[in-house]
Amino acid sequence: MPLIKDPCPCGRALDFAACCGRYLGTGVPAPDAESLMRSRYTAFVRGDVAHLLATWHASRRPASLDLDAGVKWLGLDVKRHRALDADHAEVAFVARSRVQGRGQRLQERSRFVREDGWWFYVDGDVDA
Repeated sequence: MPLIKDPCPCGRALDFAACCGRYLGTGVPAPDAESLMRSRYTAFVRGDVAHLLATWHASRRPASLDLDAGVKWLGLDVKRHRALDADHAEVAFVARSRVQGRGQRLQERSRFVREDGWWFYVDGDVDA
């Protein structure tokens, strides 16, 4: 297996440029909802607010987004990617982080929609 010099934060065993780097700030659409969700996780890790806002559906997109600089993202585990139809999908995942030395876990079932060939994050249900 080739050496990965710049591993993608999303958890796939690929270099960033060959994985989520293809979608962050490039104008290239993610091919499916799971790839978009992984790119959004990577954007959180890298502090890429522009990608997060650009991939949030206009009906739910906040006017601005401030990321907490104290969050250290530790990993992503995609539990399920389910296509509901050609333009709607759900992705269930767990994202782990550390804030002020304390471990946290975000478990969410996210909803995505595709419009004009582009996938967008709509919203999600956070599991307690």
